[in-house]
Amino acid sequence: MKTLVIVPCGKSKIWRKYPHHGPVEAKNVYTGSPFILNRRYVEHFRNDWVILSAKYGLIQPDTMIPEDYNVTFNDPDTNPITIQELSDQATKYYDYECIIALGGKTYSNIVRELFKEKQVIPPTYGLPIGKAMSKVKNAIESNTPFKCPEK
Repeated sequence: MKTLVIVPCGKSKIWRKYPHHGPVEAKNVYTGSPFILNRRYVEHFRNDWVILSAKYGLIQPDTMIPEDYNVTFNDPDTNPITIQELSDQATKYYDYECIIALGGKTYSNIVRELFKEKQVIPPTYGLPIGKAMSKVKNAIESNTPFKCPEK
């Protein structure tokens, strides 16, 4: 089954440690532990993956991010990308049969909204951050990827 993993971005970014760093590939922008672990997951299982950024939407890991930003879906005043813009971007991924949404409730709910017609599996939905990270780490260590049930 053709599967896409969607990894949420993170608040901690490379520019916090290196303020004068120029543009960076998205996969190297987010420096928080949850993102790093989720990236390890997709790289371990060699999944196709994209990052869900509140500013840029669904972005490829090699997308260049020009500079620091602080945008979140949890604060409308930060002007996050709209669901309509995300829906337009999501059409590029409609050939995937299964979507694995890593991350918490907010990100998983957005992914569910974008891919209503697909199987969306949110294995860390509703878990506290520590338990979510533990679940992802256990999947890597046991070499047991999250999967959609066969139709």
